[in-house]
Amino acid sequence: NGESKVLQVPHHLKRIDLMRTCFHVLLIDIEKLRVRLKTVFLLVPHGHLIFLEPFCTTAGCNIISVILGVPNEDIPGIARNLSVAQSWIQKNVVKFYNVNFRYIAVGNEISPLDNTTARFAPYVVLAMQNIANALFLARFGTKIKLSTAISPRLLGQFYPPSGAAFVPKVRPYIGSVIKFLEENNFPSLANLHTYLPYISNPKGIGLDYALFSAPSTVVRDGFYKYWNLFDVLVDAIYVAVEKYGGNKVEVIVSETGWPSAGGTAATVLIQQVKGGTPRRPKRPVEAYIYDLIDEDLKKPEYKQHWGLFDANKKLKYPVRFE
Repeated sequence: NGESKVLQVPHHLKRIDLMRTCFHVLLIDIEKLRVRLKTVFLLVPHGHLIFLEPFCTTAGCNIISVILGVPNEDIPGIARNLSVAQSWIQKNVVKFYNVNFRYIAVGNEISPLDNTTARFAPYVVLAMQNIANALFLARFGTKIKLSTAISPRLLGQFYPPSGAAFVPKVRPYIGSVIKFLEENNFPSLANLHTYLPYISNPKGIGLDYALFSAPSTVVRDGFYKYWNLFDVLVDAIYVAVEKYGGNKVEVIVSETGWPSAGGTAATVLIQQVKGGTPRRPKRPVEAYIYDLIDEDLKKPEYKQHWGLFDANKKLKYPVRFE
């Protein structure tokens, strides 16, 4: 009947798997959108918007997989006190029994090298442990996986992928994170945007290589051949994680995208991740496309144009999810 369907979801909700397949995902972070959208978009507290109507039924939206983010600022309190973690889980997970939570990301791009996030680094593993205990006490067991989203800036290098390693200053932090993930069979979340290394080195990184359109091999790494930067980044994270004993840790791409001018890359990405990477062929990469809607208050200006939709709900370019 054309009416929007409403689902009550927690205000920290950030990501949503639209098609129930590991590579058909959109990441949503609409805190700075100036236009107030209606109809097909779902408004939730604190200005977040979730695009749900085509995928919800009157039976609810529990078929949609969700990543729930713990804000960086909440991490120290959760790390210090299990009761705080329990309260957080009650408020943001238990309360929303009809939501299919896939992962909880405890922090986003926390780094000992970053003055704005370094203070949270000592608390990440303790917070993950308390969140895990709180989930167990709430009878979720290990159904919901935990992790923290990292940035490739933690790597000292990623060319070639076989030589990838975390920079010395972050190794105590990332080593403890990987140990926790390995021991609990949790994945590593990584935000991997090919656009960012491209704009930082446009002479050294070809546009076709960053946009999945290189006609042939660009990087050779022993027996492995790479024709796109995305695969290089994914395999580099795998190699770096494995060097710290994370042999069972799966890498999940929690963010990847491109501004409007490179829109066709989104569809190519979806096709590409189905086939895996050179180091893990035929093993689909779980990747979350960033972003759903343009955010017109973000700075610098190029960060405003990553959405599949513009601020007026118009699809900017076609994306195939099959």
